Amino acid sequence: MNDKNDVIEYYNEIKPMLLNANIIVSDYNLIDYGLQFKVLINGFSATIRVFQNKKGIIKIDYSQIKDDKLAKKIRKVLEEEITIDKHDLKDQQQIEDIYPIIGIDESGKGDYFGPLISAAVFLDKESAKKLKDFGIKDSKKLSDKVNIDLAYKIFEICKGYYSIIEISPDKYNTLIDQMKKEGKNVNILLAWTHAKALEEVLSKVDCNTALSDQFGDESLILRKLQERGKKIKLIQMHKAEQNIAVAAASILARARFLERLSNLSKELKIDLPKGASSKVIDVAKKFIGMYGKESLRKIAKLHFKTTENVYKI
Repeated sequence: MNDKNDVIEYYNEIKPMLLNANIIVSDYNLIDYGLQFKVLINGFSATIRVFQNKKGIIKIDYSQIKDDKLAKKIRKVLEEEITIDKHDLKDQQQIEDIYPIIGIDESGKGDYFGPLISAAVFLDKESAKKLKDFGIKDSKKLSDKVNIDLAYKIFEICKGYYSIIEISPDKYNTLIDQMKKEGKNVNILLAWTHAKALEEVLSKVDCNTALSDQFGDESLILRKLQERGKKIKLIQMHKAEQNIAVAAASILARARFLERLSNLSKELKIDLPKGASSKVIDVAKKFIGMYGKESLRKIAKLHFKTTENVYKI
């Protein structure tokens, strides 16, 4: 079923991405099965359409962009079609047919509200094929509803060979404060959650290979691994979400994040948006008005620059 709210949320997510790339973006207009908006760069204007197909997957229609250079730039921003260097391409080809494998990914890292979630998923050749048939792909390319629906498919097919690690906003802020005093950054925390998720899966099943997106020095995750993890070959590479195991992990992490954010919204009687947009700032200020400044640490990641704008009078 088509849901206009999904495409509107997607527009709200991609608009700041385009603005950060110095592309001017207009407000959207609703059309059949989706919405459309204008982009402007170097005096050239074009229309982009966003729609949701019958399977609930968000699609972008670039057919109205007549300038090839503009189309290429927008695709690069929205679909992360950045050229993979030879080393990454070689790694990608090497891991495509490696089974069994454990994929690791996270969600909530770029969201001001809500927890940080990391997930790990074990796949053998048979389960990987089943997930591919269901259309598993990087969670960032799927609507919220599809992410949640596909998470249940992963639960069913992977039969418990997965792990989800969750750090609440309050605990997250406490850990970040502690790490700052030690001269460390958020990547250390992220590495710990990845390592913990991997270790939990390894406690359930034997596997020799794991794959994670590269978000910092390769040694970060390795140093956090315990006895089981130190025996595994851990591959870290850019665009790892192209692999089915990492894509599955990204979906589990995102679905759990969305569930927790929804629960927080219901509990606090305030709609907590995703991301770190101007809408997020407005909602944070409203929340402070309702519950007080000190309560913000229980729902938000305070080290974001967003906090500075929230506290401005």
